[in-house]
Amino acid sequence: MGIAVIYGGNRSNGNTEILTERAIKDLADDKIYLKDYTIQAIEDMRHSEEGFQEVNDDFKALIDRMLAHDTLVFSTPIYWYSMTGTMKNFIDRWSQIMRDPGYLDFKNQMSAKRGYVITVGGDDPYIKGLPLIQQFQHIFDFVTLPFVGYILGKGNKPGEIYQDAQAIFAAVELQKNLKAGQGGSPRIPRQ
Repeated sequence: MGIAVIYGGNRSNGNTEILTERAIKDLADDKIYLKDYTIQAIEDMRHSEEGFQEVNDDFKALIDRMLAHDTLVFSTPIYWYSMTGTMKNFIDRWSQIMRDPGYLDFKNQMSAKRGYVITVGGDDPYIKGLPLIQQFQHIFDFVTLPFVGYILGKGNKPGEIYQDAQAIFAAVELQKNLKAGQGGSPRIPRQ
């Protein structure tokens, strides 16, 4: 099964990607860069008679890739004190997938996985990034995905994450725990 990383960043080799790459060094089986795919915005049809309509984009293929793994790492820079629009759009569409006849077991499948979040921001992220972590906690709770841990890092300009020794240390520890606990429930210290 292995590890899938869902990257929500819009800049290649940005601080969040650098930190995430350190955390999953030699481990990730599937790296999903959401910016490289077409994911239409959700049209909320939950309460209409016709329900959600089929959308011709890459979303279902990405869901299939994600569901094929038992460890999910959500990696997103902090944009305006939240996740990127790219990541939010992907997660918004979960409302549609949970009503799709081909994915009625989505929540049950998610409950058998482990979820992590890695995020980097420039404006006091150790405090101002906590609402983003809480947002992921609520999302994971809703889909019954166990939230195992997160890493917050500080960086704005490209490469600034290397100056955040605490975040780099947390990424190294996560990598060790993931490597040692492929079959279990590794824990990382929450910052």
